[in-house]
Amino acid sequence: MNLSKKLLLALAGTSLAAPMAASAQELASLSGAAAINEYMQQQDVDRFRAWESKNQVTSVNQFSDVQPTDWAYQALSNLVEKYGCVAGYPNGTYKGGNAMTRFEAAALLNACLDRVTEVTDELQRLMDEFKTELAALTGRVSGLEKKVGKLEAQQFSTTTKLRGEVSMIIAGSPNYYGDGSTATTFNYDARLSFDTSFTGKDLLRTRLRSGNFSDDPFGSSGNVFKLDKAEEGDGTVFIDRLFYSFPVGNEVKITVGALARNTEMLSFLPTAYKSDILDFFNLVGATGTYNKATGAGAGFSWKQKVKKGNPFIAFDLNWVSQDGGAGPGYADSSIGAFSEEGAQNILAQLGVKGQNWGAAVAYRYGSENARLRDPNSSSSSFFRTLGDGQESNSVSLAGFWEPMDAKWLPSISGGFSYTSYSEGDTRPSADIWSWMVGLQWKDVFASGNSAGFAVGSPLYVTSSSTGAQENPPGYMYELFYRFRVSDNISVTPAVFWITKNYNDGNAGEGTYGGVIQTTFRF
Repeated sequence: MNLSKKLLLALAGTSLAAPMAASAQELASLSGAAAINEYMQQQDVDRFRAWESKNQVTSVNQFSDVQPTDWAYQALSNLVEKYGCVAGYPNGTYKGGNAMTRFEAAALLNACLDRVTEVTDELQRLMDEFKTELAALTGRVSGLEKKVGKLEAQQFSTTTKLRGEVSMIIAGSPNYYGDGSTATTFNYDARLSFDTSFTGKDLLRTRLRSGNFSDDPFGSSGNVFKLDKAEEGDGTVFIDRLFYSFPVGNEVKITVGALARNTEMLSFLPTAYKSDILDFFNLVGATGTYNKATGAGAGFSWKQKVKKGNPFIAFDLNWVSQDGGAGPGYADSSIGAFSEEGAQNILAQLGVKGQNWGAAVAYRYGSENARLRDPNSSSSSFFRTLGDGQESNSVSLAGFWEPMDAKWLPSISGGFSYTSYSEGDTRPSADIWSWMVGLQWKDVFASGNSAGFAVGSPLYVTSSSTGAQENPPGYMYELFYRFRVSDNISVTPAVFWITKNYNDGNAGEGTYGGVIQTTFRF
């Protein structure tokens, strides 16, 4: 339909702004008293204008005879509510079915054009008033377009983002080895993550890592003083994460990779205590279950879809063939990723999480060569790594709560784990426990800074079939303060100590240590 036909149809559905005024030609044909007729016509017009000024139509719903099902309803609504150039009859009707004279059409068209002219004049006035600002904005947009074009031309990938984290750590543990020596080290840990997304919802992560920590006391997962940011390394660069995650529907996520970590395939870790210092406290004290097994793996995660801020339920199940044993574990084709010797870890978690709280129960199965994390034991051959014919079953319960408004109140996190070792070919069975409680305050002394204190007992044996390694638990403490220099830089001094340390020949003596950790994120 062309423009002229559309206009005629629109005009046919409307009425003159002054419908009470009869056509002058019609009045003149009814009587020869032209002067009287003209006078009466003028009276009608004056009366209608007075009525119209008091009863201005602002909504099409004011017309009693107009229904949303009428074919010209939307056109009439626009003319009344958007342009205000249509009026009805004094009795509240519109009479859209009545015929329209050319004079009435001209009057309606003139009224609407007057409103359009008013809007155009107002727009021109605003443009003149803000002429300088508009010119400056146009220049900025042009400059931004040039910069975006340059970035797009120079970027190495349209699908991949680079994220980095570098930690420099000054650390020491006086007389740790019981020989009176005092040593302070200055180590580093560097990580570069290449995060690729092909759909906007999936993730292919490739992470490069390098560090120069020695095995003990800070770089070994078999030590109570294992630092979260430290892994044993000789300065070489290696790949420590390589996996792909993708959604299935709105509530399910699948992860598959050659280098995946079981705790990173969970919907959430049930803790608010995040010092990033001692590994044990960062894992809510349940390192029998959350053992950070890393290797070839796959994971399934279901997270209930709810409105933002509402509590949700989540269930996670994953499998990892850990790099354990005497050889390269899962990477050795003579062993295989699915064999018992491949250090199998199966982790399941059922949790519920709200806006400022969360709780979860978890279970982990481990086959021979699977490892526990942060044990307080003098014998790495006893329960740090499962022996031939052994298997483990671990359960944990953990939760946290954070204050919503009161900044002087700390968040509270707590958890425990229990691990049962079966009897192996050459090793006894054992019952192993651990627990922790942590408090953390936000915005301490300045916005963005935080402080925390935690206490707990790293993995200790309560009983075994031969009585081996049954020692009183050691109580470990951590105190830290994180100073945020900027959004990308933080400095964290911390001290920690344990009342009974059975690692590295300490024979149950108390030991302590401290760090100054500077972390850069980009």
